[in-house]
Amino acid sequence: MKWEGDRQSDNVEDRRGGGGGFGGFGGRTVGIGTLVIALVGGAIFGVDPGTILALLGGGGGPVPVQQAPGGGSQRAPANDRETQFVRTTLAYTEDAWTQIFASQGAQYRPARLVLFENGTDTACGTGRSATGPFYCPADSTVYIDLSFFRLMQQRFNVAGEFAQAYVIAHEIGHHVQNLLGVSSQVHNAQQRASEREGNALSVRLELQADCFAGVWANRTNQREKILEAGDVEQALAAATAIGDDALQRQSQGTVVPDSFTHGSSAQRVRWFTRGLESGQVEQCNTFEARQL
Repeated sequence: MKWEGDRQSDNVEDRRGGGGGFGGFGGRTVGIGTLVIALVGGAIFGVDPGTILALLGGGGGPVPVQQAPGGGSQRAPANDRETQFVRTTLAYTEDAWTQIFASQGAQYRPARLVLFENGTDTACGTGRSATGPFYCPADSTVYIDLSFFRLMQQRFNVAGEFAQAYVIAHEIGHHVQNLLGVSSQVHNAQQRASEREGNALSVRLELQADCFAGVWANRTNQREKILEAGDVEQALAAATAIGDDALQRQSQGTVVPDSFTHGSSAQRVRWFTRGLESGQVEQCNTFEARQL
């Protein structure tokens, strides 16, 4: 992936090296079984774990907590290559979605991105490294512990910067859904739905974020020519590795489709590819698709 020398986003906060606090998810008491489900669901490119915990507990979304954003002093991000890559990728998403929103007469409001280690306070509760990258709609922020990228390689044998960019673009896809009101509509519908129906809605939400990541890749490559040989294969390998069926097969040896919350490997690949090939947001309406 070609990215050196391109614009880097200023919407990055580095909380590494400082304590972020461990306030829990809005004071909600969570059983170990629920916590494990939330960690597994949140660790693989999903919505923030606070949302998962709230839904599992009968709530309709993240549980806001009253605290100072950041849980510590804000400082400029480090200037190492890994951090530069994250800042550049975030800038790519800002440029792509600003253009897309402007074409519809709307204004894109960029997300913030927080780098942290171990744990940090968020408006959705405490984010932990074990949950992987996640997006908190309550503060419009993506949270990432960069050790997750190393875990991707170790656990899923998925390497490469474009695969990492796909992770960031997927989380920004959730930010776009938040701006469009899609996330709140889904969460409201889940409150009235059965567990099976709620899972099905979550799958459609996640697959749309995958499609949005593909749209981002298309638009960014048109403008910046970032793609190199093997890059798309990296992203497809990542999408395949984190399909619900692949994860369930790896962790428990069996596959239970009704419990899917993110989509199968084939579905994730299909919707990312759809966005990548079309570059059109209109192609990402998973909620009206008869077949995912």
